[in-house]
Amino acid sequence: MAQGASIPGLKELAEFSQRAATAAAQLGTVRDEDVDVAATPREKIAQINGRTLYRIAAGTPSRVETPILVLYAMVGSWQILDLQPDRSFLRSLAEAGSTVYVVDWGHPTPADQFDDFSDLVDIYIDGFVEAIRDRNGIEQVNLLGICQGGVLSLCYSALHGEKIRNLVTCVTPVDFHGDRCNEQVERGFMNVWTRNLEARDIDLMIDTIGNVPGGVGGVLFSMMTPFRSLAKYNLTLMEAGQDRDKLLNFLRMEKWLADRPDHTGASARQWLKDLYQDNRLYSGTFEIGGRTVDLGAITMPVLNFYTETDHIIPAPASKAMAQVIGAKDYTEAPITGGHIGVFVSRGQAKFSDRILGWLETR
Repeated sequence: MAQGASIPGLKELAEFSQRAATAAAQLGTVRDEDVDVAATPREKIAQINGRTLYRIAAGTPSRVETPILVLYAMVGSWQILDLQPDRSFLRSLAEAGSTVYVVDWGHPTPADQFDDFSDLVDIYIDGFVEAIRDRNGIEQVNLLGICQGGVLSLCYSALHGEKIRNLVTCVTPVDFHGDRCNEQVERGFMNVWTRNLEARDIDLMIDTIGNVPGGVGGVLFSMMTPFRSLAKYNLTLMEAGQDRDKLLNFLRMEKWLADRPDHTGASARQWLKDLYQDNRLYSGTFEIGGRTVDLGAITMPVLNFYTETDHIIPAPASKAMAQVIGAKDYTEAPITGGHIGVFVSRGQAKFSDRILGWLETR
């Protein structure tokens, strides 16, 4: 009886060994060029210090003639928006019928540690908007901001609204305390963690190290899903290793995760203290270069996407935009997926079509 009872266990061990061998064999065939990211052709348009403006060289502006400038977060590379040909938000947006530009925030050096929101908004973003306006002979551009890039887009639109025709925001926090009535460390961990820091601790960290290392953000994001992070390089990798396409997709994502840029110290101080801790964007007391960022001054049409399953930016933080935005033409739209999954899923064509459908009527 005892001997017979061990047979299922031996079978399970044999199947596990076979799956491990398959994954190892698949890994052995992968080359560096197999996991290239940001493969969609692009053209370098302008550069300001270490920040670069690219035009995505795909598609034609058959539906929306006004160019779209895409701003991603500084805590991760823009290349997640062009992960691979069949999972590229930027490619699908361009091929759906628009001219698409994207800002590459680069990798800040110690010399950049004093760049604050005024530098980001009034020098870099405004400089790139001017480059697009000059290149296309137009007065206004469409602005599309994602996560932290969405916050920058709101700030720019409030202070330089005459240059923006339409504003689209995706998974963008506005009320950084929007989750306080229902705090959950598994959803909005960054909010909870930052609110429990002493302001002097943030100052000490930035005064000591200058720029905030990308690895710090990486650890914090991993802590949001600790068990998934622990299992990633054994169970998840072995499962992905059973299929080459799934394995390459997994490795491209890991390549992007490993390339976390540092965050400029001065803007990180404002991000953590003024926004996360003091909620100044929502309260209307956030200042950039001595000017108050009044979201009520944003009067161009606004399309705001959020997701109920976002574990980084809780939905109430994004939906609060409706309470403070000045635009009469304001549309709030739920989307399916997680904070990053929205931009790397295979459903990019539908998402892009939804954005351009809204833009072409405006």
